[in-house]
Amino acid sequence: MAHVSFRHVYKYYKSESTPSVKDFHLEVDDGEFLVLVGPSGCGKTTTLRMLAGLEDISEGEIYIGDRYINYVSPKNRDIAMVFQNYALYPNLSVFENMSLGLKLRKMAKHEIELRVKRAATTLEIYSLLGKRPNQLSGGQKQRVALGRAIVREPQVFLMDEPLSNLDAKLRTQTRAELIRLHQELRATTVYVTHDQTEAMTMGSRIVVMKSGEIQQVATAKDIYNHPRNLFVAGFIGSPPMNFVEGAVLEEEGRFYFDTKRWRLPIPESFYPAFRRTSATALRQIVMGIRPEHVVCDPELVRQHSASAVQAKVDIRELMGADMFLYLTSGDTRMISRVEAHSPFEPGDAVQAAFRMEKAHFFDKETGMSLQAQEDPRA
Repeated sequence: MAHVSFRHVYKYYKSESTPSVKDFHLEVDDGEFLVLVGPSGCGKTTTLRMLAGLEDISEGEIYIGDRYINYVSPKNRDIAMVFQNYALYPNLSVFENMSLGLKLRKMAKHEIELRVKRAATTLEIYSLLGKRPNQLSGGQKQRVALGRAIVREPQVFLMDEPLSNLDAKLRTQTRAELIRLHQELRATTVYVTHDQTEAMTMGSRIVVMKSGEIQQVATAKDIYNHPRNLFVAGFIGSPPMNFVEGAVLEEEGRFYFDTKRWRLPIPESFYPAFRRTSATALRQIVMGIRPEHVVCDPELVRQHSASAVQAKVDIRELMGADMFLYLTSGDTRMISRVEAHSPFEPGDAVQAAFRMEKAHFFDKETGMSLQAQEDPRA
């Protein structure tokens, strides 16, 4: 296996006035499972295709290990790619589909058999080696496509939305299998998805992209707990983070978040960031807070009574062990995550309290987190 190095990579298309990928600069560690995530059109697949050699690089350099590969043909890059569609040959058996690339490379017959059977055993498709693709389920076809990549024993695996054609249950199952497979092979993998659940559960690190640019690179835990800007905060998390516009005011050495309707005390841990921020910026602040940190249970509300507000339950949404309450307070809408057995009903008047120590504060104009400047994880 090998590390991958992107060095200030750009991709321009003739029909576009702005680059599809802009200054993509990143090191992928040897054995890492790196996930590129973002909305459609953010440049994640284009980045993967440049690494694969399927798209030309307009500017910058890409290395696999110590080898500069900008002008190396795809077949000579020592990579294996798994696509959204399985791309299996319908007239060939599973064994023949998995072994075809090795035969084209003139590999010895016994080595081909060894690699295919080993991969099939790992993927639990050994009993399917004699079958044709039309005899397989979607999940089985995807495992065959994975097996075809594994037998090549490449330096880098590239995966472009490989689970998107599977139903929800099978997607969850196959996701777990991919995690297990990576733990077993320790293969350097670059994985593209628009699904934040896949990104959060699978990636050693996650690259969040928007409009061709990297927004943040970190572990799933750090991105969730320390989003660098409003886009990352709103994109990662389900249901999404609540956002409330207001101002940060200082009175007698203490800071408050003020919306003209609410006045919420802010913990002292945030003070250094506020004192580093201009007074103009503090007048236009967006507070973000996760649904699990908007509490409605009476005992929890008592514990956070200084930040409690009156609200009304509009909708409740049961999600297994959790329930999401869609609340309104004046013209502010927010979501609270509560336990499924909670007694709240639509139309109920409730008190909702913010766990302010878990809040995030963003500059409305730039979108940047006020804490990001001092937090190396951001």
